[in-house]
Amino acid sequence: MTTRQSYVLLCSIGVFCFLSYNLVRMPVLSLFAQSLGAEPEAIGLIVSASTLTGVFLKLPSGALSDLYGRRMLLRIGVLAFGIPPFFYPFVSDTATLTALRFMHGLATAIFAPSALATVAELYKERRGAALGTYTACTQAGSLLGPVIGGWLYYQAGFPATFVTAGIFGSVALVIFFSLQLNPPPPRGEKGMGPLIADMLKGFRVVAKNTRVLATSTTDGAKMIANGALMAFLPIYGLSVGLNPGEIGLLFGVQGITSFFSKPIMGRVSDRVGRKPLILTGLFICAGTFVLIPHATWFPALLLLSAGFGYGEAVVTSSTSAFVADLSELKTLGAGMGMQGTIGDIGHASGPLLAGVLIASMNYQNAFVIIASLQILAAGLFWLTMRRY
Repeated sequence: MTTRQSYVLLCSIGVFCFLSYNLVRMPVLSLFAQSLGAEPEAIGLIVSASTLTGVFLKLPSGALSDLYGRRMLLRIGVLAFGIPPFFYPFVSDTATLTALRFMHGLATAIFAPSALATVAELYKERRGAALGTYTACTQAGSLLGPVIGGWLYYQAGFPATFVTAGIFGSVALVIFFSLQLNPPPPRGEKGMGPLIADMLKGFRVVAKNTRVLATSTTDGAKMIANGALMAFLPIYGLSVGLNPGEIGLLFGVQGITSFFSKPIMGRVSDRVGRKPLILTGLFICAGTFVLIPHATWFPALLLLSAGFGYGEAVVTSSTSAFVADLSELKTLGAGMGMQGTIGDIGHASGPLLAGVLIASMNYQNAFVIIASLQILAAGLFWLTMRRY
């Protein structure tokens, strides 16, 4: 199988996996949790539960893919995308929903770092463009998911929405069996002891790379805002008179903007460098995010959602490529895992932080505090990179 064929199949798998995942997640999950009686703090926990799985597993799964090859980890990840949606129709309380979200989080925790490392290996010279196009494909699924999910819930209710998500995840699994990747490097000594020793070695190499950590922190700050929107934009939308279908379109336009911007900005980052784009993207995200709770007119919310999606694309298309540039080849999966872990810490803390802030103050002040974290991350990144 040629590099291009493997890449196209991997992009196709990404589309269906993230379509399935986000069909459940936005805006349906918050509304489903609310229908079960969840308060804002509980909604924040439920939305962030799947991301917390990534906090603990993305770095180990990325390191494992360095040692035993990407295909095994990708297979587990695709299975975790396809199976859990079929269990949501049987959930009747928030505790069970939280537990299921932890399990569903295995999907991105295991799949994402291995997929990014695979793309970075396939295209060493045009890494920014390749990663930008791949993440745009996953974004295509992510943008279609909320639109289809919001419409399905509005027309047919929660059970039909969840079953449809499972069907899309199953399509990704079928495509996966056509994907062929290079086998992992041969290993001599086996067993838990050598495995743990090799993983710890990879962890240490990545943890000592301050530029990887600073770059990952910018991604984490962006994901705090992203997680807050994911959890509470549906609730805010209902409070200003939008219906679930319109709320789905807010996430859809955010994804569409990001989808079309990521490949372009990836190519730009290959030419002009990653650092200016990371800083620019963070300021765009912060500026649009802080204005969202001041808007009540649907077209204005669409415009701001699109602006946040563009800022997100500018950041993401550069951070993944920059982490790959800064990581050693033998620890590429661990580097991607570290970025994913810090990003997931941000993504998981976003709904939790927003839930606490919104419960104690209004949306406007809560969003100002969260936006300021992105500005702080931009400052930390600039100070760190000045030394190199």
